[in-house]
Amino acid sequence: MLLDAEESQLVLVDYQSRLLPAIHEADLVVANAQRLARIAQLLQVPVWATEENPEGLGGTVEALQPLVAGRVLPKMAFDGTSVLLPRLKPAPRQQGGNARSLPKHLQKAAPAPAPGREMIVLAGCEAHVCLMQTALGLLEEELEVWVVTDACSSRSERNRDAAFDRLAGAGAELVTTEMVAFEWLRDAGHPRFKEVLSIVK
Repeated sequence: MLLDAEESQLVLVDYQSRLLPAIHEADLVVANAQRLARIAQLLQVPVWATEENPEGLGGTVEALQPLVAGRVLPKMAFDGTSVLLPRLKPAPRQQGGNARSLPKHLQKAAPAPAPGREMIVLAGCEAHVCLMQTALGLLEEELEVWVVTDACSSRSERNRDAAFDRLAGAGAELVTTEMVAFEWLRDAGHPRFKEVLSIVK
């Protein structure tokens, strides 16, 4: 199964100014997160970001701020599912009615809810804490989770790699930034192909 841009959302987990200096290969990780967000914007894929305890860990790093403006969700729990879920998977609208409504046989059937964007492309820090717990939480909510490995890290490689092993075992798809870009495009004839290619390179 391939990613579909029209069914995807991108979530950037805790790329925060006071956390990143301790993260293994932080510059590369942030650069890949920036690439993902720029490509998502070009292809009209919604982008969200979380911030863990922003008073303690600072806000989202400057390189990502313009790409997530107005879509940053603060949290205290390591698992960001509770703050993300209302945005990623809104509850279907209930059909209204009252005692004076038409009899059921005369009522029109409620329209089916619009299909959601249930492919969640996830990247962030720390891979073995907030990223992993959020991914597992979203999997429990029956969303498809795709973890972008070259845009994730922890303070140590060992913790990062242990998180990837556990996530793969739990059913998350492990991908890279370029995999996401080219699966979202699907075709060299895509009208945004050259722009995306320039970001990837």
